[in-house]
Amino acid sequence: MKTEVNICWLRRDLRLKDNAALYHALKGSTPVLLLFIFDRHILDDLNDPKDARVTFIYRKLKELETELQQAGSSILIKYGTPEQIWSELLKTYTVKSVYTNHDYEPYAMERDDALAEYLRSESIPFQSFKDQVIFEKKEIVKADGKPYTVFTPYFRQWKLKLNDFYLKAYPVKKYLENLLQIQPFAFPELGTLGFQESDLQFPSASFEHKLAAYEQRRDFPADDATTHLGIHLRFGTVSIREAAAKALNAGAEKWLSELAWRDFYMMILSQFPHITTQSFKPAYDQIKWLNKEKDFEAWKNGKTGYPIVDAGMNQLNQTGYMHNRVRMIVGSFLTKHLLIDWRWGEAYFAEKLLDYELASNVGGWQWACGCGNDAAPYFRVFNPELQAKKFDPDNKYIYRWAPEYKQEKHSQPIVDHAFARERILKVFKEALNN
Repeated sequence: MKTEVNICWLRRDLRLKDNAALYHALKGSTPVLLLFIFDRHILDDLNDPKDARVTFIYRKLKELETELQQAGSSILIKYGTPEQIWSELLKTYTVKSVYTNHDYEPYAMERDDALAEYLRSESIPFQSFKDQVIFEKKEIVKADGKPYTVFTPYFRQWKLKLNDFYLKAYPVKKYLENLLQIQPFAFPELGTLGFQESDLQFPSASFEHKLAAYEQRRDFPADDATTHLGIHLRFGTVSIREAAAKALNAGAEKWLSELAWRDFYMMILSQFPHITTQSFKPAYDQIKWLNKEKDFEAWKNGKTGYPIVDAGMNQLNQTGYMHNRVRMIVGSFLTKHLLIDWRWGEAYFAEKLLDYELASNVGGWQWACGCGNDAAPYFRVFNPELQAKKFDPDNKYIYRWAPEYKQEKHSQPIVDHAFARERILKVFKEALNN
């Protein structure tokens, strides 16, 4: 006889603590089986067998398994396509209900819609919950019910609406006895998924001690004044509610606004899904990009002749991380100095960033280019040398990540700033006047 279960499918929420879907699943009367799928639709698109994000997920699942075994349970880990795996699961178990948390990326939404339809045909409810943001979709809208497309007024409303109700943790621990009591499932080897352990270092999930420095020194890349929490929010190893509550308690207004930016970009993605492949403002799709492969290679490999740009790209290539201020500088440089399509940069960051998140990455790249939904004007062109003087006055960041500039063995600038600025203004003006 098949075992009766409710299945809680973990994806971007790799924790037991304060997990919305898991809480709702455990509140039912049927034992809960936890599931994670290494999804081939995603993994097969990754080029690097040592992709550090796969290692991060794998290690977090091992930690989860240890926690679950202490509660007499285990997590079922599968490798394949969701379609094939869900079909097998329904043959193995009598599934009463499926619980999961919302994901706002286009592939994920298509996948979940298809699963919901399949389960409906089998008379199995599919229940999804808000978990990775504080406010989603249409929870923060203008007086006329339309979504905000500029961050500042959105943030004003976001803060006004924020209260203890939205920050309250789900008390999962109280209900852990409702997990399916079972002998541990076999834990797959990373090699069977076609991947190898990465040797990149992952940041700690502890961040409260960084909040005071963040408020003062966040724009100075040589200082370790950012929380590095991005990867933990990306894979849900830290609850967004916990992060926001700690920011409020510490009076860390600037860091709180970064969490709101994340909500904002997720909302924009869910309301305007075209932004993954097109500019938010359609007129900007008329831009005549140069898209010179040689220039793109120089940018990717930190050989542009602009110290802060090269340092940023080296940091990214070596660590899977880049300081946020520097992300803006390298994004502006690629699109405005080299006249290379923002989508090329977005795709490169998608490949390299440990904390890669589609909504924030697309939002950040369109912001840097000036074609996005926020009020950044296209004619604002960052001067990389002035940015370096202002935010890395002693060249500490530059010498750490691009030491060739200390030894004066560096590349020559591949484009003159004044020339590039004049050229981009002309190209943008032509595109917008068409």
